[in-house]
Amino acid sequence: MQTRVIVLAAGKGKRMGADVPKALVEIAGRPMIDHLLDSIRDSEVDPRPIIVVAPDTLEIFNNICSDRDCEYAIQEEQLGTGNAVLSAREAANGAEAIIVLYGDHPFISDEVILNLSEMHNQGEAMITMLTTKVPNYKGDYAGFNGWGRIIRNELGHLEAIREAKDATEEELKIREINPSLYAFNAQWLWEHLPELQNKNASGEYYLTDLVEMAIDEGSEVITASAEPFEVVGINTPEELETAERMAG
Repeated sequence: MQTRVIVLAAGKGKRMGADVPKALVEIAGRPMIDHLLDSIRDSEVDPRPIIVVAPDTLEIFNNICSDRDCEYAIQEEQLGTGNAVLSAREAANGAEAIIVLYGDHPFISDEVILNLSEMHNQGEAMITMLTTKVPNYKGDYAGFNGWGRIIRNELGHLEAIREAKDATEEELKIREINPSLYAFNAQWLWEHLPELQNKNASGEYYLTDLVEMAIDEGSEVITASAEPFEVVGINTPEELETAERMAG
């Protein structure tokens, strides 16, 4: 099965106070996305990943990633993760499965990427998603408190993803959370992406909503697991500081 990996990297990095796109902020002396591209290469899932960038950052990505074999897609406007993936549709033409990763996730390993791909390709699920479990939301784990909670039914099947801001006190105690890393059946993805709504506070189209869409229509969604700090995203100077400590 032909699988393409799409890396979302159009974020500006304003919260980081950086003068480069967020995915190009350095950890351990190298851009974050460089660490991720190593893992994608070593997984052998896709020899030429597609990086989604903003129109004004294509040149800097080209310069910094010039020794990488990758393809670029342009997200014309910052309209959310769903819109970002849709902008890569033409580049991913012909693929049967699509894996979506993020340029600010430097610690995800080749084993996790390969496992996600193999699990998806072995079944008939429309979506295979990673989840992670934290022991608590204190100390180094405090940053995970804002992540969406994984809601399961009594049989253990995924029922919903509840964003932290919408969760009840009881739901906020759930320790299985959503890093928003997915493998999709490509045909299903391209059919459903245009159906996403942007009726939210940010006015953006979110990939997360596809999970609910799949569950509502009775399509299969399965989950794989990863360690919390392997799937952490770096969004703030504080998280960057923690990441530097982990990388050291």
